[in-house]
Amino acid sequence: MKKDPLLQPYKLKHLTLRNRIMTTSHEPAYPEDGLPKDRYRLYHLERAKAGIALTMTAGSAAVSRDSPPAFNNILCWKDEVVPWMKKLADDCHEAGAAVMIQLTHLGRRTRWDNGDWLPVVAPGPFREPAHRAFPKVIEEWDINRIVKDYADAAERMKEANLDGVEFECYGHLLDQFMSPLTNALKSAYGGSLENRMRFSMEVLGACRDRVGDNFLLGMRYTADEGAKGGITVEEGVEIARRFKKSGLVDFVNIIRGQVHTDAALTRVIPLQGMRSAPHLDLAGRIRSEVGLPTFHGARIPDVATARYAVSSGQLDMVGMTRAHIADPHIVNKIREGREDDIRPCVGATYCLDRIYQGTPALCIHNPSTGREKELPHNIEPSKDTRTVVIVGAGPAGLEAARVAGERGHKVTVFEAADQPGGQVRLTAQSPRKAEMIGIIDWRMDQCSGLNVEFKFNTFAEEKDIVALDPDVVIIATGGLPRTDVLETGQELVVSAWDILTGDAKPGNRVLLFDDAGDHVAMQASEKLAESGSILEIMTPDRSFAPEVMGLNLAPYIRSLQGEKVTFTVTYRLKSVKSLGNALRATIGSDYKEIELDREVDQVVVNHGTTPLDDLYFELKPKSSNLGSVNYDALINCEPQIESRGTGNFQLFRIGDAVESRNTHAAIFDANRLLRVL
Repeated sequence: MKKDPLLQPYKLKHLTLRNRIMTTSHEPAYPEDGLPKDRYRLYHLERAKAGIALTMTAGSAAVSRDSPPAFNNILCWKDEVVPWMKKLADDCHEAGAAVMIQLTHLGRRTRWDNGDWLPVVAPGPFREPAHRAFPKVIEEWDINRIVKDYADAAERMKEANLDGVEFECYGHLLDQFMSPLTNALKSAYGGSLENRMRFSMEVLGACRDRVGDNFLLGMRYTADEGAKGGITVEEGVEIARRFKKSGLVDFVNIIRGQVHTDAALTRVIPLQGMRSAPHLDLAGRIRSEVGLPTFHGARIPDVATARYAVSSGQLDMVGMTRAHIADPHIVNKIREGREDDIRPCVGATYCLDRIYQGTPALCIHNPSTGREKELPHNIEPSKDTRTVVIVGAGPAGLEAARVAGERGHKVTVFEAADQPGGQVRLTAQSPRKAEMIGIIDWRMDQCSGLNVEFKFNTFAEEKDIVALDPDVVIIATGGLPRTDVLETGQELVVSAWDILTGDAKPGNRVLLFDDAGDHVAMQASEKLAESGSILEIMTPDRSFAPEVMGLNLAPYIRSLQGEKVTFTVTYRLKSVKSLGNALRATIGSDYKEIELDREVDQVVVNHGTTPLDDLYFELKPKSSNLGSVNYDALINCEPQIESRGTGNFQLFRIGDAVESRNTHAAIFDANRLLRVL
């Protein structure tokens, strides 16, 4: 492994990085009061201890008070940020990793009604669709003020013992100046490329004057907007040349695309079903033609792709950010020859979607990410061996089996189907979501080296469980689709699951009533549209698919628009009646008394799941805890010791066997319950 290109050190000016793998700037939304406290520090420290060369914190840290946080950003205009960042930097340095931070002024990419309620500024009056604020056209006194704010923030980061800063120049204020699509100024800051770059150059110059030469300054910038009238590839290369000529920029980090809408953002940050490393060629061209140290990361989810990016000479440092959210220990596993053991990033982008909703980043199938303090990534073995029986081999059951197996327990898993996976396997039937099966495959691989026995094609009954004389029984049977939401005509509808499994053939004229707003409805809609159905998707909500967050919703909309699909919001399906060979759907509203009719061939209902819990209730009287869970113990990751019944085994249910939730919730249930068993 000594010759692995990913493990070779890289000298960046005066700084030697121990390998070629980094996490690019991203805001996990863990700050408290705008400060990177313990949760934030431990998140980055975990990756530093596991071998990463460079952790780029913040995505991105605000330098000015009129750049209020849109994603719970770190506030680098606060002097109080220094000791917190220093603690983070010192700890990561001790672990062998370099630390930088991304600084920004959001410009129009925020809202005026956040923070101190100050006007949003930009070099043009154009509203950013994603954040909806109409900006004030920036004045010279604003420019002077913000340049000083950048320099102040950079100086704070040097005081905090960081190795350098990266300036965010894609979609934020620096880029809003750089792009002809957003810069409407007639002054020395608008028009020509030289003028559009002037603000960035002034920021770089002011920061360099303040921090000196022994502190790295980099620019993560848009080298190709991919939009008519925007920055072209040729102009992007020229921008890099000018950065190099200035002598102010020590490295560049390459971005292609725009971030002003969800649809555009999915091209900058590609999701599952999209091509891996789609912008690597652009980064490679800039490195080749300009010669500046070049960083890049956009859907580089696996070691093979990362290794190619470096070995082919296209990158000096490769960003594997989402991959490290899924598994922070990638570098150590490469070093130890355990690449097959790496928990895969499945591209679900649950992490980023949560950030853009203002909630903390979480990995869809690593519950320890962001919970490093209370839920360590490594599972400690138990002092005692217990017999654990698990019913259900979906994500909840498999995580329970994996964790119990890691603890050293004897585990038996019953599964009624002939394959593991549950709802995840159903999801993965969609070609665009095929990567989701990695959640299942990784856990099956992990269990193969543990004391875990699987019994497939086995519908477990009470006697089967009792016969194994278990100490602990985990019910992870999931749920079944609910369709009982109508006043009448329940027997005439099919579920969204029926469409996905093929149990129901798509009709010609189809009404899909989505009362859950989740991925299942969207996947069923895609399948119906692909089959040629004339489809109306109806929801009682005021917005379409509210449980599917922005980045993930964009590909669904992209695939459905242009087909024979109608989107209808704020209307509720009330009843269905037979009408010859057709169906009459009666429609109402939560907002007013109204009654409308639709004549269709098929009605599809999506209303989440109802727990498949018969076995749980059969076993409950025979358990020692009567199925009860001590929530304080669960939250604090302490053993469940309650004894309420006379039975010989503890009984718990997890995931959708409790209630209709999601994959992360199911895995989180299993992990924190079983890791202390």
